Amino acid sequence: MPITLPSTLPAFDVLRNEGVMVMSPERAARQDIRPLRIGLLNLMPKKIQTENQFARLIGATPLQIDLHLIRMSEHQTKNTAAAHMETFYRPFQEVKDEKFDGLIITGAPIEHLPFEEVTYWDELREVMDWTQTNVQSTFGVCWGGMAMIYHFHGVQKHMLEAKAFGCFRHRNLQPTSPYLRGFSDDFVIPVSRWTEMRQPEIDADPGLRTLLGSDETGPCLVEDEAHRALYIFNHFEYDNETLKQEYDRDVANGMPINVPMNYYPEDDPSRPPVNRWRSHAHLLYGNWINEIYQTTPYDIAQIGG
Repeated sequence: MPITLPSTLPAFDVLRNEGVMVMSPERAARQDIRPLRIGLLNLMPKKIQTENQFARLIGATPLQIDLHLIRMSEHQTKNTAAAHMETFYRPFQEVKDEKFDGLIITGAPIEHLPFEEVTYWDELREVMDWTQTNVQSTFGVCWGGMAMIYHFHGVQKHMLEAKAFGCFRHRNLQPTSPYLRGFSDDFVIPVSRWTEMRQPEIDADPGLRTLLGSDETGPCLVEDEAHRALYIFNHFEYDNETLKQEYDRDVANGMPINVPMNYYPEDDPSRPPVNRWRSHAHLLYGNWINEIYQTTPYDIAQIGG
């Protein structure tokens, strides 16, 4: 939450330039508070696990969050009970006349497909365009982030020769960004993907700014200010054992897969993994929620105006 200081106090500019949330008394007096409407467009096959992961992160702030679960209108999931989907999810076509303070677009296990060959690509393009008039801030995660940066900027994903799989060290490239308040200079993030985004291609677009990156796995978090969006290509939201579950699944299916790097103690899959990213996960999503709180109109109808 922000600290209220006189705007003429020297500390006001010093703290603001350091990325600390500061607010003038005049602005604080004008603020009204209401629950934030956050949508989760869940494209993952394990819907309930993904719901838990993101709800845990966005629900950890003092702000009241009104979470809405959204699915693609025509695509039917095979991994989650129909009763669960019917009870808790609404198709995009039913919510597209509504306004949201925030929207998360999750990843999807379809990296090998060109975007245009995804069965729901046309509707997802409609969703992404809709965010510009009906959503204050959008967070694209892994494949969802790659889809957004491709749709809005034409930046293409590239197939990797081997899966980027494990916990990799990342660097804080923009310490004063409001999204990185409290971040260490370097830290670990789980990575699980067969594709990559390339830093020179992102750098070539002046509308994009890379906030987090890794020498091993490339750009991680990219800010797209003009589209009020963040794109993250890795998985802060993962639970302790998510990578283990993916590894065990692939081993059981006889698929070629490496032991996830830097994940198990001494890279021994017989030992329980240790979570080394939880605190930064809460920081990132808490900072995102707080930025929405700072910028969204009190009258939700004014979003996109």
